[in-house]
Amino acid sequence: MEMDSNQTHVQHHHLDPQQHADQHDDHKHNHNSTISSTSILLIVIPIIIVILLLAISFLILMLRRLQTNKKCDSKRKSNGNVIVTTKDCLFVAHRTININNSPDVKSGCLYGGNSGKMGSSNNKLRGVQVFTYKEVEIATNRFSETNVIGNGGYGVVYKGVLSDGTLAAIKLLQREGKQGERAFRLEVDLLSRLESAYLVELLGYCADQHHRLLIFEYMPNGTLQQLLHRTTHYSTTTSSSSSKSKSNNNKTMTTTTTMLNWGMRIRIALDCARALEYLHEHTTPSVIHRDFKSANILLDQNFRAKVSDFGLAKIASDKINGLISTRVLGTTGYLAPEYASTGKLTTKSDVYSYGVVLLELLTGRVPIDTKRPPGEHVLVSWVSIILCFTI
Repeated sequence: MEMDSNQTHVQHHHLDPQQHADQHDDHKHNHNSTISSTSILLIVIPIIIVILLLAISFLILMLRRLQTNKKCDSKRKSNGNVIVTTKDCLFVAHRTININNSPDVKSGCLYGGNSGKMGSSNNKLRGVQVFTYKEVEIATNRFSETNVIGNGGYGVVYKGVLSDGTLAAIKLLQREGKQGERAFRLEVDLLSRLESAYLVELLGYCADQHHRLLIFEYMPNGTLQQLLHRTTHYSTTTSSSSSKSKSNNNKTMTTTTTMLNWGMRIRIALDCARALEYLHEHTTPSVIHRDFKSANILLDQNFRAKVSDFGLAKIASDKINGLISTRVLGTTGYLAPEYASTGKLTTKSDVYSYGVVLLELLTGRVPIDTKRPPGEHVLVSWVSIILCFTI
């Protein structure tokens, strides 16, 4: 019996290593499975977290944009006006106008259905005063030559004093035919609704019978062209004598002597940029000036710039690219090449003209000067050649 017990113990002792090996393999297999699952989880979980973070960031960005648009839109009134602030949108103290909501200038809105007769100066068009020809005649001392402050293809500009004592620049338009009438109506219609510190203010107009006059705020420092290129302009001098027969007022031609320092030039450039930003970005649809040049940039007593002369302005297309086809109009030297060659007009055409004005501010040269040596006649081409050699 004792031998049997010993044999059984020996057999059991021989079987234990095999069973132990099997148990070890099973444990190793289970351990490998656990490691494999853990590795997969360590890889997958971070990927899922990154995807979720990206999705959340994208949603937050879209919600912020939507919130900003809602803030701007909530300030819009029924007539399409809006006050834009630097916190919500990009600009300060500007009104966004809706061109499509304006009255049709062809319907006689400027004249109240009667282009031959005008009311008194008490009549107003959206804040713009309506003058009779007689009132304008008195303001300019019967269009005296001593009051002439500008002259061009559009007509003559006079310095005048309105009945309330306000100094004004009065433009007597000499354009005849449909084009002249269209330019007059367009300028009155646009400027009576555009409101920006960087655009010359239209105080009123006169459409008495065949007379067409525009009354603007007076800008004492003239045009940027006069200051940059020392263009001669009209001024008034008074000479006196003991003899009454020799006492008279003489109109003389003087040359602009004021020099623009770099600080003034930079400020003028910024003012012009803000004017174009307002026309292009804060009107619906955009307004294309189409004749942006130094002669149409006026300077006030502090040499702050304001853009004027909207007789050639064009309303941009409300399509995505804002492209419109039109007759090529403007001033040589300021026209964008693609507009001059194809007649395709966009807001970028104004931006090109702005670039030419910047070159004028930097170099003091006119856009086209045939008196200069060959290769320097066209300002843009000359600067391009210099940049190519420099780079």
